[in-house]
Amino acid sequence: MDDEKLNLEIEKIANLMVHDDISSDEQDVTKLEKYKDQIKIDCDLNDEEAMKLVYETLVYRKLKSSDSSDMLEKGTDFGAGFS
Repeated sequence: MDDEKLNLEIEKIANLMVHDDISSDEQDVTKLEKYKDQIKIDCDLNDEEAMKLVYETLVYRKLKSSDSSDMLEKGTDFGAGFS
Protein backbone atom coordinates (compact mmCIF):
# COMPACT_ATOMS: atom_id res chain seq x y z
CA MET A 1 0.00 0.00 0.00
CA ASP A 2 1.42 3.38 -0.94
CA ASP A 3 1.87 6.18 1.59
CA GLU A 4 -0.98 8.31 0.27
CA LYS A 5 -3.52 5.48 0.55
CA LEU A 6 -2.16 4.56 3.98
CA ASN A 7 -2.49 8.15 5.21
CA LEU A 8 -6.03 8.44 3.85
CA GLU A 9 -7.03 5.20 5.58
CA ILE A 10 -5.54 6.30 8.89
CA GLU A 11 -7.38 9.62 8.67
CA LYS A 12 -10.64 7.83 7.80
CA ILE A 13 -10.33 5.39 10.72
CA ALA A 14 -9.30 8.20 13.09
CA ASN A 15 -12.44 10.12 12.14
CA LEU A 16 -14.59 7.02 12.71
CA MET A 17 -13.03 6.56 16.15
CA VAL A 18 -13.70 10.17 17.08
CA HIS A 19 -17.28 9.86 15.84
CA ASP A 20 -17.72 6.68 17.93
CA ASP A 21 -16.14 8.39 20.96
CA ILE A 22 -13.30 5.85 21.17
CA SER A 23 -10.40 7.06 23.32
CA SER A 24 -6.97 7.36 21.72
CA ASP A 25 -5.81 5.23 24.68
CA GLU A 26 -8.25 2.40 23.93
CA GLN A 27 -6.67 -1.07 24.23
CA ASP A 28 -9.78 -3.28 24.37
CA VAL A 29 -9.42 -5.44 21.26
CA THR A 30 -13.15 -6.12 21.11
CA LYS A 31 -13.85 -2.37 20.84
CA LEU A 32 -11.20 -2.05 18.11
CA GLU A 33 -12.53 -4.99 16.03
CA LYS A 34 -14.85 -2.71 14.07
CA TYR A 35 -11.92 -0.65 12.81
CA LYS A 36 -9.78 -3.71 12.06
CA ASP A 37 -12.63 -5.15 9.99
CA GLN A 38 -13.10 -1.86 8.11
CA ILE A 39 -9.38 -1.71 7.29
CA LYS A 40 -9.45 -5.32 6.09
CA ILE A 41 -12.25 -4.43 3.68
CA ASP A 42 -10.74 -1.13 2.54
CA CYS A 43 -7.14 -2.27 2.15
CA ASP A 44 -7.36 -6.05 1.65
CA LEU A 45 -5.09 -6.77 4.64
CA ASN A 46 -4.96 -9.78 6.95
CA ASP A 47 -5.98 -9.58 10.62
CA GLU A 48 -2.47 -8.88 11.92
CA GLU A 49 -1.65 -6.13 9.43
CA ALA A 50 -5.07 -4.52 9.86
CA MET A 51 -4.66 -4.48 13.66
CA LYS A 52 -1.23 -2.86 13.29
CA LEU A 53 -2.91 -0.12 11.28
CA VAL A 54 -5.55 0.30 14.01
CA TYR A 55 -2.80 0.83 16.58
CA GLU A 56 -0.95 3.17 14.22
CA THR A 57 -4.18 5.17 13.98
CA LEU A 58 -4.34 5.41 17.77
CA VAL A 59 -0.75 6.70 17.85
CA TYR A 60 -1.63 9.18 15.09
CA ARG A 61 -4.56 10.46 17.15
CA LYS A 62 -2.38 10.84 20.24
CA LEU A 63 0.24 12.76 18.30
CA LYS A 64 -2.35 14.91 16.58
CA SER A 65 -3.94 15.88 19.90
CA SER A 66 -0.59 16.45 21.60
CA ASP A 67 0.11 19.94 22.89
CA SER A 68 3.66 19.78 21.56
CA SER A 69 4.39 21.35 18.20
CA ASP A 70 7.31 18.96 17.67
CA MET A 71 5.77 15.60 16.74
CA LEU A 72 9.17 14.04 16.14
CA GLU A 73 10.09 14.79 19.74
CA LYS A 74 6.78 13.42 21.07
CA GLY A 75 6.94 10.33 18.84
CA THR A 76 9.40 8.63 21.19
CA ASP A 77 6.85 8.92 24.01
CA PHE A 78 4.64 6.48 22.12
CA GLY A 79 7.34 4.11 20.91
CA ALA A 80 6.88 5.30 17.36
CA GLY A 81 10.62 5.22 16.76
CA PHE A 82 10.96 8.75 15.49
CA SER A 83 14.36 10.31 16.03
